[in-house]
Amino acid sequence: MSIEKTKNEDRILTLYGLIEHWEDEVIEFKEAGRDYDRDKIGRYFSALSNEANLRGLQHGWLVFGVSNKERKIVGTEYRNSTGLDTLKHEIGSGTTGGMSFIDIYEVFPTVDGEEKRVIMFQIPAAITAVPTGWHNQEYGRDGESLVPLSEEKRERIRRQVKLDWSKRFVENATIEHLDKEAISIAKAKYKEKMNDMYISGEVDEMSDEEFLERRKLVINGKVTNAAMLLLGDAAYDFLFESVPEASWRIFDSKEMVKDYEIYKIPFITLSDRILKNIRNLTYRYMPNQLTLFPMETKQYDTWVLRELLNNCIAHSDYSLGGRIYINEFEDKLVLTNPGSFIPGSIEPILKPGYTSPFYRNQLLAEAMVMFKMIDTETTGIRRVFHIQWEKFFPLPDYNISSKDRVEVLVYGKEINEQFTYLLHDNENLDLATVFLLDQVQKGNPISKDAAAHLRKYKLVEGRINNLYLASPLAKTKEDKAQYIKNKAFDDKYYQDMIINYLRKFGKANRAAIRDLLIDKFPDTLSSSQKERKVLTLLTALKRKGMITTDSENRKRSNWVLVQDNEKLV
Repeated sequence: MSIEKTKNEDRILTLYGLIEHWEDEVIEFKEAGRDYDRDKIGRYFSALSNEANLRGLQHGWLVFGVSNKERKIVGTEYRNSTGLDTLKHEIGSGTTGGMSFIDIYEVFPTVDGEEKRVIMFQIPAAITAVPTGWHNQEYGRDGESLVPLSEEKRERIRRQVKLDWSKRFVENATIEHLDKEAISIAKAKYKEKMNDMYISGEVDEMSDEEFLERRKLVINGKVTNAAMLLLGDAAYDFLFESVPEASWRIFDSKEMVKDYEIYKIPFITLSDRILKNIRNLTYRYMPNQLTLFPMETKQYDTWVLRELLNNCIAHSDYSLGGRIYINEFEDKLVLTNPGSFIPGSIEPILKPGYTSPFYRNQLLAEAMVMFKMIDTETTGIRRVFHIQWEKFFPLPDYNISSKDRVEVLVYGKEINEQFTYLLHDNENLDLATVFLLDQVQKGNPISKDAAAHLRKYKLVEGRINNLYLASPLAKTKEDKAQYIKNKAFDDKYYQDMIINYLRKFGKANRAAIRDLLIDKFPDTLSSSQKERKVLTLLTALKRKGMITTDSENRKRSNWVLVQDNEKLV
């Protein structure tokens, strides 16, 4: 989510509206100037988030560039757009559930003929029943004062009722509207999960209804949303208030849809049905610059795809309607589901010991754990990241900027070979460090502290606003020499050599071109690969109209420049 920098009249009107209602405890103004204590921002985030929740509002506001006493617009030089984007991550690392700003707006109202810069931080209300804290301390407001959250306010938030969509009953649905085969699969998965002969025997003796009653999916003959979603007969999906569906789509190189399929309940088999459609080609790549042998792996790990697909099922907000989408591109998969991302950001989940504040669909999540569809103790996403890391692939990207949709992108290939080399050569990194390194390879901003951490391990170079991955370090003189031999130049370098040779000598047969280039190629290429590369370079130049042959006889022909062609490669 990028920072919105605008002169939009609507945003400026919002600013003036906030100034007019300055006595509200969900609004705070600060001049800020050139700098402002990040810890204070975190405390105000906690306080304004909690106060917004208690007033039934969706958000509060922290505004920089307006004097607190006179409510006068004075402007601020606090951070630039990149620094503000980094602030989102800094705040998310210290709040309950990794919450951060909904949006940050830079607005430029004109005051006395002069344009002033004002920053408006939009802060989400605390989620239902969970007060927002900053570094494990919860804050509130007492008039204009920032104070620890009172016990009375804390209890008012904690007593709020969390509605579980999955536990509600499907009107007019009975066990007859469930799919018998899906129930059999659920029983088999449950026995596999429990891994106990006595329990397996009990399950075998139970009727379908008794088994589902024991699992709380059917209560007094009434079918819950969770039961209908996982085990329902597709012929009766009209019994839902909003019919749950999933869609797989495959896109071509121009990102046009080539094919698609719509999936109905029962969702207990959804991941298996979708995985049959997804291409999963073998991908070959060099894990470091010294090896002569490529590494082979499937583009996507089946466990990863199954976990992410089932997470979409478990965490969708079905009250919003909409589908789960699995969009397949040539080198990536993008999965989306309706609903907000409850943890607020991905970073807290990657930390050992993270516990979700609550599940949107508690009964559904519990059933999916029982049926071995999702991992327990919120370790699934951490394992997804670890698997991608072990393959030296980019980590998944979570797009949670929308409040009604979560999107996760899974890469099916490397995007920067330096990232691969650094992971291969630094086996003792932890996941938090790999996550930061992944942010750098994707050009995403990180904090100064994070950059300093990566520099300590000599993983990045450059200034904070222009970080890039460091080259892997050769450890001995022999390694350094081999590193240079293995490092390939780009094709333009070799093509320039061919063009300059022909300009100087007028013509050259293939053997002469081969002698010119062959010892310039990296040592990681085999002899046959080097021969093919010579042919590839010549063919590319011919297609560009740069060179041609002077005879149709291949054995006697020479390569020459196209007449009057002064183009550069």
